[in-house]
Amino acid sequence: MRIGLLQCDDVAPELRDRHGNYPAMFERLFSGVDPTIEFRVWRCLDGEIPDDPDAVDAWLTTGSRFGVNDGLAWVEDLCGFVRRLWAVDKPLVGICFGHQLIAKALGGRVAKSERGWGVGMSFNRVCGRAAWMGPWQEGLDLVVSHQDQVVAPPAEARVLAGSDFCPVYLMQVGGHFLGVQGHPEFAKPYSADLMALRRDQVGAQRVREGLASLHAPVDDALMARWILEFMRRACTDDHRR
Repeated sequence: MRIGLLQCDDVAPELRDRHGNYPAMFERLFSGVDPTIEFRVWRCLDGEIPDDPDAVDAWLTTGSRFGVNDGLAWVEDLCGFVRRLWAVDKPLVGICFGHQLIAKALGGRVAKSERGWGVGMSFNRVCGRAAWMGPWQEGLDLVVSHQDQVVAPPAEARVLAGSDFCPVYLMQVGGHFLGVQGHPEFAKPYSADLMALRRDQVGAQRVREGLASLHAPVDDALMARWILEFMRRACTDDHRR
């Protein structure tokens, strides 16, 4: 399967030598599940927006330090491309910023959380079950780093996991779109270094809590399996909404 990676940010220069950039993180994540996956990268943050929805089998959107409500021209252009993918039933999975982008592009609402930053591990209840969620389990615990979150999902969304902190954590929209607020591609050492880098923004107490949470197990490999199975089913599903 060929996946088009819509890159919406770069890892901070201070952290890049140790952890690599976002495309490398996703390649590491998915190679552990299926080493035959091929990636092609579009640097959307530089205005490189794809013009052909069928250039790859499925699409994947990275996280970003930018917000979907920042009014940036490339974000608006990417929203337009997301709507094109929706119109032709092309599979798309959004990670963090990408999750929020799907919501915004399809009529949902994204806002800054009144609870502040979510950092470190997030612990979520799986409240729905879909055929691609195998093996299924009752919780979905992933690394996070966000202020914004989806507060009103699109009309056709089905919320599959959430918490009191982030009720719309995992959502499926129609048969071909999937969004998750967490970062399965983030390794725990990167999360720790990112919290240290953003300490002044996030706040010392929240960073302290976030670092402590990294001792918990993470469902990164499970989420990678779910994403690939979702994409495969969406690629072979010829039904129309």
